[in-house]
Amino acid sequence: MTYLLDVNALLALGFVEHEFHSRVLAWVKAQRSPALATCPITELGFVRILSQTPPYGFTVAQAQGLLLKLKKSGEFSFIPDNHDISRLPAWVKSPRQTTDGHLLELARANHAVLATLDARIPGAYLID
Repeated sequence: MTYLLDVNALLALGFVEHEFHSRVLAWVKAQRSPALATCPITELGFVRILSQTPPYGFTVAQAQGLLLKLKKSGEFSFIPDNHDISRLPAWVKSPRQTTDGHLLELARANHAVLATLDARIPGAYLID
């Protein structure tokens, strides 16, 4: 099984100081080397959040370096994104749901499962 990590799950795994780092790391270890995946949205979100959140104190280059190091340390694949807005699921009703819906459909189209810390995404795998 391949798991496409959403932005928060990717952040929690890659950033040791994240409040859910232990939770995501324990899940990854319990899966016995799961196949993890990123995509353009999750990678850009990782870099954007680490570099724009003042308490984290990362530059864009530092966040990029951390993500590249994380990807080299595990079994990550990269899912290219060629989906347009026509694939947005019907349950998406608010702006906050657009990225979640897009990632869910991107994962499905690539025979993967969206893994998240957000229980509000229908059909996604909740990391607990």
